[in-house]
Amino acid sequence: MSKSARAPGNAPILITMGEPAGIGPEIVLRAFAELGGRIGTRPLKLVGDPEMFPGAPPDSIIATRAKGKAAPGKPDPLNAPAVLEAIEMAVTACMTGEAAGMVTAPIHKAVLAAAGFPYPGHTEYLAHLTGAKRAVMMLAGPLLRVVPLTIHMPLAKVPAAISTDAIVETAVIMLEALRRDFGVARPRLAVAGLNPHAGEDNVLGPEDAALIAPAIAALKAQGHDVFGPASADTLFHEEARAKYDAALCMYHDQALIPIKTLSFWEGVNVTLGLPILRTSPDHGTAFDIAGTGKADHRSMVAAIRMAADMADARFK
Repeated sequence: MSKSARAPGNAPILITMGEPAGIGPEIVLRAFAELGGRIGTRPLKLVGDPEMFPGAPPDSIIATRAKGKAAPGKPDPLNAPAVLEAIEMAVTACMTGEAAGMVTAPIHKAVLAAAGFPYPGHTEYLAHLTGAKRAVMMLAGPLLRVVPLTIHMPLAKVPAAISTDAIVETAVIMLEALRRDFGVARPRLAVAGLNPHAGEDNVLGPEDAALIAPAIAALKAQGHDVFGPASADTLFHEEARAKYDAALCMYHDQALIPIKTLSFWEGVNVTLGLPILRTSPDHGTAFDIAGTGKADHRSMVAAIRMAADMADARFK
């Protein structure tokens, strides 16, 4: 994996424009205004077509060559070059140390695919741009951090997609990020079981004993503070959460339901395993309310704050 250069304490946090037809540009502007254009010692810089950021100070905008078309609720594949250029420019700045981290406004996968974009989404594209071997999606909030081992796949395909090696590899990425980017000196990791009651001694399924337990044993043998497979139905209440710093879950809803219940407007999507820092609000483009003034920018503010906190921890 490529390495990024060290960013100074006053290096900016970059925010990409996202899908022009969605709520991205408007929540970026509202978050920028609420934070006064900076976060701690770091200025905020907006990356994209300047037309997407009306009213923003010109010196706060890093302009793309490609142009976007702001037609709320009406995505257009012709916007893809501007959307992708903004992401690429932000990645380059982070890799060279010119920026401390990047926050991405939501993109729309279908409209990019219609323009020939070959990646399933932001995370895979960022892994490609940075040369990362494996990118891991974490959802983080003030009360909980979770990672789904498998993400966007039918539930029926999940068991076959779980392997001991994948659990170990993902857990190591999580533990490293907790130490380096979240300032947790001795991170503790919970690993959820796949089946009800973590398989209940194979009565409710073999995967917990056959695949998950060996991964936990391997991680413990490496000196990591890890426990499980834990029954997911008792893993997320307040007393249980006090015993770990992050939870590795086996599938999408097992991870996202608890964090969206606990921290719906403060949840942040964090990409682990990259040589750069990247966060994003934990929601989509919301075409149905784009341009109506109804979009809530709290998750964008949380994503910016988390990017700055992670930068301070990594580059201290």
